[in-house]
Amino acid sequence: MFENLSVFENRYEELNLKLYDPAVAADREQYAALMKEHKEITPIVEHYRALKKAEADIEGAQQLLEDPDSDRELRQMAAEELNAARETAAQIGEELKLLLLPRDPNDERNVIVEIRGGAGGEEAALFAYNLYRMYTVYAEKRGWKTEIVSLNETELGGFKEVSFTIDGDGAYSRLKFESGVHRVQRVPETETQGRIHTSTATVAVLPEAEEVEFELDPKDLQIDTFRSSGAGGQHINKTSSAIRVTHLPTGTVVECQDERSQYKNKDKALRVLRARLLDAKIAAQNAEIAENRRSQVGTGDRSERIRTYNYPQLRVTDHRIGLTLYRLADILNGDLDEIIDALIAADRAEKLRESMENG
Repeated sequence: MFENLSVFENRYEELNLKLYDPAVAADREQYAALMKEHKEITPIVEHYRALKKAEADIEGAQQLLEDPDSDRELRQMAAEELNAARETAAQIGEELKLLLLPRDPNDERNVIVEIRGGAGGEEAALFAYNLYRMYTVYAEKRGWKTEIVSLNETELGGFKEVSFTIDGDGAYSRLKFESGVHRVQRVPETETQGRIHTSTATVAVLPEAEEVEFELDPKDLQIDTFRSSGAGGQHINKTSSAIRVTHLPTGTVVECQDERSQYKNKDKALRVLRARLLDAKIAAQNAEIAENRRSQVGTGDRSERIRTYNYPQLRVTDHRIGLTLYRLADILNGDLDEIIDALIAADRAEKLRESMENG
């Protein structure tokens, strides 16, 4: 499996030379592309070199063991070195297998997150706000930038729906498994008899499309302006600065009313429209694969219930991988890494199993 890795090592050395070339450094676009490729293959090359060293250590220890002139003490040392080198080689080999898995081309993209209150009325809207806060706090902890695109609030401070961008390195790679139905079980503040209610909210995580990927034809767009509105008179403008964009070929409608500038609202709405069209394209491309393969992290279908937040038990359960954590407050406060890391590990394990079956 690792016999062709010298290709990566040769390319790595070639990139090192190019990156020190003043002519390349002067071309910002070329330099950035080469740096990106260098960053991607560096861990593969480092693991490959470590594997070669471990294999050389195995060979050296075996030669000592087979040498009839070696004394007992030397052979004992060689046996210990052999065992250690074999363990090291095995561990590096497993890590290399993961590094060599095909990468999701969207992993480094920024994302657009859309959250909508589902079953449960006002309680569902309040839960949608809790999820919005959870993701924005998580983004802040990772140094990512968030910005609201559109927001529909309720009188009690809940969100009927909210759309927002998250800009940062690897945002999609960390958040892509959050798409789906999230369920909450808790006693609403308005509940007088202490009964637990179950409510839901849907989350959609869309990789943001580059402008060149979807050059939207103006003839395909219907753009309407209207006055912004909000709960209890909040966010109301006296001018028609809110924007509604309809993509006529697909019937996709996007609204943006967060900015007071019509131009800024239009720009944000087009970002969301491109992301939704890209998401639809990816879904169509993956439809056949999803039919043949259900990974441990589910199909990503938004009708699928993926996680339950149980307030009385302070429990969060991710149903796709059977992970239960009793740290509800921490998780809702943006401490998501343990869940996300487990989902990524499950996805990689499934892909690795498939690659070995098909290999």
